[in-house]
Amino acid sequence: MLDKIIETKKEEIKKLILPDDERLPRLSFYDALKAPHRELGLIAEVKKASPSKGLIKADFHPVEIALAYEKGGADCLSVLTDTPYFQGKREYLTDVKKAVNLPILRKDFIIDHIQIDEANRIGADAILLIGEALESSLLKELYQYALQLNLDILVEVHDQDTLEKVLKVITPKILGVNNRNLKTFETNIGQLEEMASSIPRDTLLVSESGLYTRDDLNLVQQYGAKAVLVGESLMRKDDQAVAIKELFGESINA
Repeated sequence: MLDKIIETKKEEIKKLILPDDERLPRLSFYDALKAPHRELGLIAEVKKASPSKGLIKADFHPVEIALAYEKGGADCLSVLTDTPYFQGKREYLTDVKKAVNLPILRKDFIIDHIQIDEANRIGADAILLIGEALESSLLKELYQYALQLNLDILVEVHDQDTLEKVLKVITPKILGVNNRNLKTFETNIGQLEEMASSIPRDTLLVSESGLYTRDDLNLVQQYGAKAVLVGESLMRKDDQAVAIKELFGESINA
């Protein structure tokens, strides 16, 4: 699936026309996760669909969802902008950015400088770079280019081999370990335990995918996670503000 998505992105890039620069105020994604509202930072994801789960939220209103996340105490947001596989749009990110006062990650499959320029123009505060999707030299190049544009970068890996490949060329300020197996799409939050000892001490560790309960959060926190990225389990609820409180085991009336 990843190979298929990357091939689609290559075709999209050939036709990509950069939008006007919205010049929206930049917020620090890193700082928000470094000093979260709770003991564990939360990146709440605005996501309509995914290749593995299909349609997640039929009645999808990204700004309303983002406002509910903000009300529920999310520290950052992640907004899907990929259209073919996640039914996202780059306009969703801009609309959300104008409505909330939270740092926003552009969640997409970035393989080229022009996509970083695009993220910068539509109002993103951070971008995602996926270790499995990029050769080491290109990963380093895109990482440094994003830094030049004052964007934060969440570098994502899915296994130990990719982690080691990434660490040979950069030391990410923010590293996400995705608990989903790219081949089977099954999730295993326990794999973070196996990888934790290889992650640099000063790197802010984010656990991604397969997180549904307070017990899940407690487990990845024990393994060293300082933040979590949660999408599906929040998106499937009617009220995202309530969903966040339920996830963290908080009183709904608090």
